[in-house]
Amino acid sequence: MLYAVLCYNTEDVTSAWTKEEDDQVMRDLTAVQRKYVEAGKLGPVARLLPTTAATTLRHRPGETVVMDGPFAETKEQLLGFYLIDCVSLDEALDFARELSAANPAAGSYEIRPLSLYKPSELAT
Repeated sequence: MLYAVLCYNTEDVTSAWTKEEDDQVMRDLTAVQRKYVEAGKLGPVARLLPTTAATTLRHRPGETVVMDGPFAETKEQLLGFYLIDCVSLDEALDFARELSAANPAAGSYEIRPLSLYKPSELAT
């Protein structure tokens, strides 16, 4: 089963890190990732740019609006995500726990099973 592990934190906290602090966090996270890469379980990993670089398209019947920034009003922002192939939710939770231990900032990790579709399967 593929899982998305979505990483959330307060952008003010992570953007306040010095380059050295940020580099250290990335090295620590890479150390966690390495064993999953070597086991062939880790798929794409993405670190998102700050929400100030985001654009949101909001659609309602009869109206489509494009606006700067994220649409959701939350205290934490989605900072990035991992795709990981695990035999169970427990294995995905173990991965998220290891990421959490490697990250000095308080935050949260949302683990969601994925249902993948190939464009060719959607054609009628």
